[in-house]
Amino acid sequence: MIRNDIRQFLLPVLFLIVVLLVWQLADYLFEIKRIILPSPLEIAEESWKKIDDLLKATLVTGFAALSGFAISICLGVTLALVFSLSKIAKQSIYPYMILLQTVPIVAIAPLVIIWFGGGLSSVVVIVTVISVFPVVTNVTTGLTTVDAGLTELMHLYQASRSDLLFKLKLPNAIPYLLTGARISSGLTIVGAVVGEYMAGHDIDSRGLGYFIFMSNQNFQVEVLYASILLSTLLGIFMVGLTVLIGKTILSRWAYTLHQG
Repeated sequence: MIRNDIRQFLLPVLFLIVVLLVWQLADYLFEIKRIILPSPLEIAEESWKKIDDLLKATLVTGFAALSGFAISICLGVTLALVFSLSKIAKQSIYPYMILLQTVPIVAIAPLVIIWFGGGLSSVVVIVTVISVFPVVTNVTTGLTTVDAGLTELMHLYQASRSDLLFKLKLPNAIPYLLTGARISSGLTIVGAVVGEYMAGHDIDSRGLGYFIFMSNQNFQVEVLYASILLSTLLGIFMVGLTVLIGKTILSRWAYTLHQG
């Protein structure tokens, strides 16, 4: 088991090393212009000069993503509870959530900037908007697809609506919540970078999206590549952290059920 885990970690790392070596060799052999495709060494050299700013930007983007993610979990679970308890609410509101999900986030971002101003607050709102839908959808499914036999058994023992919710529906929705959270965790970085690209030019909260925008405008290709790489690593971290927390919760939940 441990050997498989090590292999799953090492193979992607080795593949990345091979890609970087081939990339560096191709740049040396074909003398590719830096404005088109800088080599890994050139990217590392230029990025090191701005390492402090890039790390601070990574923290800002990570904070915005985590904040929006937390809000989307709370808001998504709340809406799912409302939808599971009221068909009228679901039929009235859910179609608009689907409509909101189909609208490109770059089209919504200008409205968010007008309403909430530039800076971190708008970025968090954009992250919440882009990441709340998977949580709502999955948790609603978990709350409404309870085994009919278990529901009848609860009614047979004269269980109240609160008992049905907290002892049957919510436990059934936990795996669905974790699935929705895993999907949303990847979207949070997309929302944060897009939000910072368009609204994150606040002096005290410059994230990776700001560096992507400015490096593109100033033709600082090396910084652009470094910002994209850090955004990717941040996204991997978010998804990995969510998966790890999910596995921990599920394992403890299964252990509790087994002991019970």
